[in-house]
Amino acid sequence: MTRLHDLHAQEGQSPWLDNLRRGWITSGELGRWVDRGVRGITSNPSIFQKAMTGSDAYDEQLRSLIADGATIEDSYWDLVAQDILDALEIMRPVHDASDGVDGYVSVEVDPGLASDTDGTIVAGRVLDERIDRPNLYVKIPATVEGIPAIYQMISEGRSVNVTLIFSLVRYAEVMEAYVSGLEARDGDLSDVSSVASFFISRTDSEVDRRLDAIGSESALALRGRAAVAQGQVAYEMFRQMFSGERWEALASRGARVQRPLWASTSTKNPAYPDTLYVDSLIGPDTVNTLPDATLEAFEDHGTVARTVDANPVAAHATLQDLTTAGVDLDDVARVLEDEGVASFLESFEDLLDSLRAKVASF
Repeated sequence: MTRLHDLHAQEGQSPWLDNLRRGWITSGELGRWVDRGVRGITSNPSIFQKAMTGSDAYDEQLRSLIADGATIEDSYWDLVAQDILDALEIMRPVHDASDGVDGYVSVEVDPGLASDTDGTIVAGRVLDERIDRPNLYVKIPATVEGIPAIYQMISEGRSVNVTLIFSLVRYAEVMEAYVSGLEARDGDLSDVSSVASFFISRTDSEVDRRLDAIGSESALALRGRAAVAQGQVAYEMFRQMFSGERWEALASRGARVQRPLWASTSTKNPAYPDTLYVDSLIGPDTVNTLPDATLEAFEDHGTVARTVDANPVAAHATLQDLTTAGVDLDDVARVLEDEGVASFLESFEDLLDSLRAKVASF
């Protein structure tokens, strides 16, 4: 048993791996991560960019696809679909043993659709139907335009990982889209699932930058505290949303809570502990998706203890102190969302360019 097993067994949090590459699938490394306690996998365009450009593991399939007349972009989706299908197969025993709670693998729609509701819905349906596995999550960004797409996907019984959440206001909209989507369906609801991916460390990076610019002693004392406080308040909101008469009516039909998923949990500032964003956000009905280096660090010296709701009053006070210090958290969220969408789109476009270069070299 590892700390990752303890995290789930003792505190009800599911550790997921925020990385995927073909070499891990073929070598058995991904299976070994599962043996060590990993209960799900997330991917995104940046992850696939690193995987496909840093290895020749995809070259044989790429050659075959191009020889058959596939475009570069179609070839990309074929390469991705193969990795996702293989990872889904590895995670399926976890999914079955957990009665559909864990064992998911996430794949993101084209990041260029982040401001296109109808395009996101169409792309989400295509991915869901193409891969067609019960433990697939289609990732949809929590942009203004993404919210109605989330509602539509859930109302059609399609499972969704909502990504790029940076604000408490947007998180409330995400939860409402999920619950409303369930309410729009008839009959049994146990076949649909969702997680809401609240991004953590990037918040501290942006808030700390603003605190440094303010420069006062009281402002500098708040460095490294915004992200955890925001996550802890989000958990309080989650507990409130998924309780009471409205939720119980859905739960009686088999509905599952939309678990908060803590994303971007590697520590960006070397002055902070490398397990800060794991140790501080542990609690029941949550997921933490970690890059492999952070998983290794937590396995080695992380602390398994319920912390996410240990002091909600202090979490609220921290957010108020940040506002008083002059940090506009709504603007922080706007900047981070724009940067997140742009980063994924840049990775997607760079990857397509790299695939074109590979094809030219064949």
